[in-house]
Amino acid sequence: MKVNIKTISEKTGFSPSTVSNTLNHKKGVNAETAAEIFRVANELGYTSGRGIGKIKFVIFKRNGLIIDDTPFFSLLIEGVEQECKKYGMEMVICNLNYHDPNYEKQVDQLIHDNSSAVILLGTELMEEDVEIYKSATCPFLMLDYWSWDMSFNGVLINNADSARVAVEYLIRKGHKDIGYLQGRFRIKAFRSRCVGYKIAMEKAGLEVREDNMIVLATTLNGAYKDMLAELDKMDHMPTAFYADNDMIALGAMKALQEKGYCIPDDVSIIGFDDLPFSEISSPPLTTLRVPKREMGQLAVKRLMAEINGDRIKTKNQVCTVFVERGSVKSFESTP
Repeated sequence: MKVNIKTISEKTGFSPSTVSNTLNHKKGVNAETAAEIFRVANELGYTSGRGIGKIKFVIFKRNGLIIDDTPFFSLLIEGVEQECKKYGMEMVICNLNYHDPNYEKQVDQLIHDNSSAVILLGTELMEEDVEIYKSATCPFLMLDYWSWDMSFNGVLINNADSARVAVEYLIRKGHKDIGYLQGRFRIKAFRSRCVGYKIAMEKAGLEVREDNMIVLATTLNGAYKDMLAELDKMDHMPTAFYADNDMIALGAMKALQEKGYCIPDDVSIIGFDDLPFSEISSPPLTTLRVPKREMGQLAVKRLMAEINGDRIKTKNQVCTVFVERGSVKSFESTP
């Protein structure tokens, strides 16, 4: 049986004009209505009548030191995939390597392909990398990156405020000598988290000591090895560390334990991301949970709004959830 607008209208209960406007990405259709129409159209095998039927999820890599060593991004991709199915959109995963000889040509083809929409995972982007994307003519969204001079939609983590919350928690637990385990590859998210760390310290009147700012690799094994080397030359140990992410926190934790430090009795640690194995580390890691699937889903929703004619560009910040576990010692009762 041939599937047409009338068939979808009968199945969904929406008028033929609403179905037609949705399938042709015209402005004015409620997002939930559009999602239901696309879902039914996809189930029935309807593929014609739409200008854009594909969302490309593009993974940008500068060196892969953030992207390749963590399960964080697989959960993000799951969210994108689930939402694409809901809207009846095909999802294609692409990789962009900054160091490829034909990188600029690949970008040009990508951002001017008006048969597809693009979600670019910009975790490893530097400021100087963004300019080339500003001429995008297809529906385009930047995920996990934001710059004030961007002219497209963005979905990112509320990095600075989240880090501030983590450090304020340590302060409430009675810690005054708080260090910072910072990733060597200074992606924008890490720099924002550093701002949050410093704001919390300065607000509490606590010193940000240079010798408490320890630079580590961003991979689990790299952070472990770097922390071992740092511990051999450290003559001062803070009572707690805030880490740029869980991979760094867990690598440092392993090194500290190997050198005889007890966590949290000798030193406390807080991470960022709430990766699956943070819950089963010893001790379980106190951290900030990023709603990874929800971020991916929100990115698709925002991109679908643009496809449907919404020309307003927005910056959507996703809030983290503080997860209290066993890696922080309390020196005094929390008020």
